[in-house]
Order: sequence, then C-alpha cells, then structure tokens
Amino acid sequence: MPKMDAKHTGHMSRSMAVFAIGFLLFPLLAVVPVSFTSKRYLSMPEGHWSLRHYAALFSSSDWMSSIVQSVLVAACASVIATVLAVTFSVGVWYVRSRIAKAMVALVLVPMVIPPVISAMVLYFMETKLGSWMPSAGYDTLPGVVIAHIVVITPYCVVTMLVALSPLDRRIELAARNLGAGLAQTTFMVVLPNLKLAIASTFFLGLALSWEEISVTLFVTSVNVNTVPRHIWTDLRDNISPGVAAISVLLLALTTAVLLGRMAVQHLAARRQTTH
Repeated sequence: MPKMDAKHTGHMSRSMAVFAIGFLLFPLLAVVPVSFTSKRYLSMPEGHWSLRHYAALFSSSDWMSSIVQSVLVAACASVIATVLAVTFSVGVWYVRSRIAKAMVALVLVPMVIPPVISAMVLYFMETKLGSWMPSAGYDTLPGVVIAHIVVITPYCVVTMLVALSPLDRRIELAARNLGAGLAQTTFMVVLPNLKLAIASTFFLGLALSWEEISVTLFVTSVNVNTVPRHIWTDLRDNISPGVAAISVLLLALTTAVLLGRMAVQHLAARRQTTH
C-alpha cells in the first residue's frame, strides 16, 4: 500500500509540474503561429502559413543593425562580467573572512535594487561619463556595455560562488605545499576545476545581457538600438507581425543558450560524481 501511495504521489507531482510548465510557456508559445500569419497585422494564420515576416525581418537594415549591436553588447558584457565574477569569487574563496562576506553583500546590491532605480542611476552616471569621455557615455555601445556589466555581474558572481562552495580547499593547500605560488595555484589548480562553471556563467551573462531592456531604455536614445529596444519601439509605435517573428527567434536563441548552460551544469555534476 505505501508503494502504491508513493507511485500515486509521484504521478501527481509530475502532472502538476507539467501543468505548471504548460501554464507558464503557453503565452510564449502563442506568439509562434502569429509570426507565420500572411496578413499585415497581428493575427493567427487562417489556413495559409507564410514566411513573409521572417523574410522582411532579415531584409530590413534596421533589424540587422539591431541584431549586430545586441550581439556585440551581449558578447562584450558577458565576457567582461565573467572575468570580473571569476576574479572576485576566487578572491573571496581564498580570503574567507568577514570582510569577504561584506564584499559579497555589496556586490549583490544591484540584484535587490528595483530596475528603474538602477536605470536612473546608470543614466546619470553615463551622462556624466559622456562629458569626460564621449565615446563611452550616454547612447554609445561602450556605454551600454558598461551598463549591462553592472546589471549582470551580480548574477555571474552568484553562479561562481555556488560553483566554488563545494571545491575542496585542500587542493590549494597541496599546491602551496608543493611550492606553487598564488598565480600558479590559481591558473593551474583552481581555475581548471572551474572550467564548466565559468562556461555556465558566461552563458547566463549572455542571456541576461541579450534580453536586458529596462536599463537599455534609459541609457540609449538614437545611436544604439538593441533588439529588445527595437521590439519595444515597434510595439509602442507600430504593431506588426515582424515583432512576433523576432520574438520567436529570441525565444529560440534564449532556449538554446539556457539548454547549453544546463548541459554544462550536467557535465559538471557528472564529473563531480565520477571523481
């Protein structure tokens, strides 16, 4: 009887999980058929499915420019944020003191501040920065990269701290006892054990930067028009099925990035169990 109850509970739990996933994904999946409509306005396809809006998307210089800018911003921001997160997290792992805990709390502050407040602060910071360095201030690609780094770095730090928490401290002590210096210990002992975690952190930063919109709206105007900002502008001024088409592509890209991150985490878990 207890086995039957456990089996019934397992089926119930899986059914509830599938229902919750479907409930959350249905609004996202509903945009897929809309992107294949043959009409010039948002509507469900009626019998005939068309790729005209995807063709118009890839033939539009404005959309292509937005995609290129988003790729550049996301790539640069995620690489720099990953380097900062790895450096900070490994330093905290070495120190392990009350000061280190206070520094972690300080780094995670942007996560708890409302996005609008962060956007306003970054707007005033970049307008001021633009008066000193116009090429890296308001409404410039370097300025957007800086803003995205501030936003996504705390999430990258959390990922790295989680990856470092189970790392055995004795590997550092063994390396030091064998005569390795701090740099040798870090680059030849510690970081090789974090390769998959670093890749996972990069994928997370890439996804967060690619989809960031609230801060981007505050620090851009005319010269920089990332994909999320372009979507927001089109939805406000002219609702067309092209927005649904780019939304489907963004959904596919984000899913691919997250699946890649999950695969990396799975490989890391398997490696830990085998060792």
